[in-house]
Amino acid sequence: MQSVQQIANQIVAREGGYVDDPDDPGGATKFGVTIHTMRRLGLDLDQDGDVDQSDVRRLTRAHAVDIFVRHYFETPRIAELPEPIQASVFDMYVNSGANAVRILQRLIRDMRIEVDIDGQIGPQTIQAAHQAMDAAPDHFVDAYGIARRNYYYNLADRRPASRKYARRRDGGKGGWILRAEEFLSERYHLSDEQHRARVAQWV
Repeated sequence: MQSVQQIANQIVAREGGYVDDPDDPGGATKFGVTIHTMRRLGLDLDQDGDVDQSDVRRLTRAHAVDIFVRHYFETPRIAELPEPIQASVFDMYVNSGANAVRILQRLIRDMRIEVDIDGQIGPQTIQAAHQAMDAAPDHFVDAYGIARRNYYYNLADRRPASRKYARRRDGGKGGWILRAEEFLSERYHLSDEQHRARVAQWV
């Protein structure tokens, strides 16, 4: 079993360095930590009285790992979910916030287990997640990974500016899809042909 620190370090490596993509609603980002997160946490690293792109650029890997562990794993109570699902939910929470939990809750409800879809990990969701894992121990993690992948495709369907994150310029799988599939058994990875068919309607 990987430690939460190891998982967080992998997320930081996956996210990469400083970017400020105008098509990304997160704004300026470094190691996956957005300027909005830094403002919410009051991280004025250059101590000039505000939190701006300069502060994002100053963020270190170690600081990013600490932010993820404290605010994206411990605070939302991911540690109380079944251990096999934690890494994928954690990674998705860094990428999509409470939507990571809503995806989990919808999956649980699809399994006919009662749970509110509110994006919060409370006692009901914790109990329901353990019930779902017990009901499908060999499939639950993959089912969540597939739901993540579908979320990304559906988001890109609705938001053309985000399609470049799901489909490379050459038509292959973009970063979002590859990210979701890192947490999927290989037998559930889409072939290149399947991916291209899924995105064929995109301009």
